[in-house]
Amino acid sequence: MNILKFITINSFWLLFLACGSGNTKPSSLFAIELEGNKNKFKKNETITVGLKNKKEKTIHKVTYSVDGKEMPISDNAITLDIPTLGNKLLKATVDYDESSVEITKKIKVLASKAPEIYTYDIINEYPHDINAYTQGLEFHNDTLYESTGQPGTSWLRKLDFETGEILHQIDLDDTYFGEGITILNGKIYQLTWRGRIGFVYDLKSLKKLDNFQYGKSKEGWGLTNDGEKIFKSDGTEKIWFLDPETLTEIGNIETVTDKSIFNMANELEYVDGKIYANVYQKESMMIIDASSGAIEGVVNFGGLKKKVTQHEKLNVLNGVAYHPKRKTFFVTGKNWDKLFEVQIVKKQ
Repeated sequence: MNILKFITINSFWLLFLACGSGNTKPSSLFAIELEGNKNKFKKNETITVGLKNKKEKTIHKVTYSVDGKEMPISDNAITLDIPTLGNKLLKATVDYDESSVEITKKIKVLASKAPEIYTYDIINEYPHDINAYTQGLEFHNDTLYESTGQPGTSWLRKLDFETGEILHQIDLDDTYFGEGITILNGKIYQLTWRGRIGFVYDLKSLKKLDNFQYGKSKEGWGLTNDGEKIFKSDGTEKIWFLDPETLTEIGNIETVTDKSIFNMANELEYVDGKIYANVYQKESMMIIDASSGAIEGVVNFGGLKKKVTQHEKLNVLNGVAYHPKRKTFFVTGKNWDKLFEVQIVKKQ
């Protein structure tokens, strides 16, 4: 019995030690070291990178990558030539002795230059329903479509933009807070705020065709599309890509300036590779590169709110639609009684 007990105990400890050696944390062996201990860098910046060898292992090879793209190293430096910006993981794959491990370091990759500043010229003013808590705005041909929010007053409308006449309207259930819309392939897609559900309608009849659930995105804010995929904002720094057939999230970009990662993109509009996004609670709009997330411009809409009827329910700028034939933008706000046709111009 004593011999059997001795064998059993020793077998246990051998198994424990074997498991323990296989569970060595990579961070206890190596650490990525960056120049000046910085964690913020700009796109295409060349940075000095090193590897701290904590246990003095024999290192054969180190490969660095970001988002699966290898960063070639030369003179102990790598260049952050990556397609999308924001929060990233710099990964080092270390081949040492007879093993290989991966270690990571959190970094932020920002835009290479500051956003340009734009202003606006008013071309026309049109009537807008003062009771409309505008969340989504989009043109299809010469017809304006609008989505509104607030429980009990959330609806989807088809409008004559010149007169403000309601051509067709459907009301959402009182439990839903309507948000952004976009139109693609004969369908209207509409978000709700915190209901984590969206709706799909037939463009002509406004008949509801389907529902869809959100994935990792936290809330529903704005929608737009580039003809192939749908972009969705959720109040964070992320703008998500949705597959128009399945409505599943297939990726995202993060919105960044040359100084920081920025959130609060609200209503969206896509034009020629750029996403125009109202900034929540601000009289401004971002111009975002739809591929990288870089905020390339900011439109200052200061003073526009003063041009509408002032009343106790008057709220923030929200709602942007581009008219392809007129090549102008249409903007309004929550409970504004005017819709403005504007030309965006670079500030001199």
